[in-house]
Amino acid sequence: MNRNNNNSNQSSSKEILAARLAFIGASIATLGDGLSAIAAGIALDILENPSDAMRSQHQTNQFETSQQLDLYINELINLRNNIT
Repeated sequence: MNRNNNNSNQSSSKEILAARLAFIGASIATLGDGLSAIAAGIALDILENPSDAMRSQHQTNQFETSQQLDLYINELINLRNNIT
């Protein structure tokens, strides 16, 4: 009878260990989902409200593109004047 109690106790302890591991795994997965949701919220906020640095970079890029277009237009005007 003592042997049956030992087997029963070992079975119980394995079930408890399995339940604890399942709980830890579910907790970690839940934390991961929460972190993913926070990251998505931050990304959405950045996309909806670009920072001043990003706006400045965008304006600089537009200015450089505008300068390049002006350069090409001036070269075309010079070529036209040379041809006529």
